[in-house]
Formats: sequence, C-alpha cells, structure tokens
Amino acid sequence: MKIKCGTDIIEITRIKDSIDTIGEKFVERVFTPNEIQYCESKEKQKYQHYAGRFAAKEAAFKAVSESLNDKYALSWKDVEVINDNNGKPHITINKINIDLIENIDISISHCKEYACANVVVLYK
Repeated sequence: MKIKCGTDIIEITRIKDSIDTIGEKFVERVFTPNEIQYCESKEKQKYQHYAGRFAAKEAAFKAVSESLNDKYALSWKDVEVINDNNGKPHITINKINIDLIENIDISISHCKEYACANVVVLYK
C-alpha cells in the first residue's frame, strides 16, 4: 500500500481573467457540465469555486501522475469534482486503473484571493 498526495494553489483572479477573456471556450475545455452548473449556481462567488476545482484538478494530476504511462493521458475533464448533499467535495478520475486505488480524498479551500486543494490517493 502507498499514499500519494497532490497540492495546488491558484490566484482566483487568474481563473476569473481566463473566463472573462476566453469565455466559454476556456470553461468548457477545463470543466465538466456538472462542475459548470455547480460553479455558476454560486453567482458572486463563482470564480472562487471555479478556481477551487481548477486547483483540485491540478492536485489530482500530481497525486496520480506516477501511475500514468503518459502524463498527457488525462485531460482536464477526466477529473471531475462534485459535492455531495452535505457539501463535501468528491473527486472522480477517469482513464486511470481504478483497481489500483483504494480511496481518494479531497479538500478544497478558498478565500478572497486564493483557492487551494489537496488530493490524497491511497493505492492498494
């Protein structure tokens, strides 16, 4: 059994600027329809939630990168972060051998200027 961790932090303004300048093309390239629906529902804080999910995807890439044959094997939308009914985020990672993974845990945090995420993968 081994444990791998990935962490990422991002300035919320970087995500806001990308969304404001590139628009839907950026959003649809990086986020799944479920993630877009969730973030857009947050209205004034939507950029914080987009940035949190962006950081979560980066953290997930870092946590699973050792088990990938090709670091480009995963795309942005292969990693999806969805909150359960209690608001706790859960992460799904497609295109990896799920049989090797026992558990994945995620934590996302954001404030006015930054969003960060930590992903821990417990391998069998």
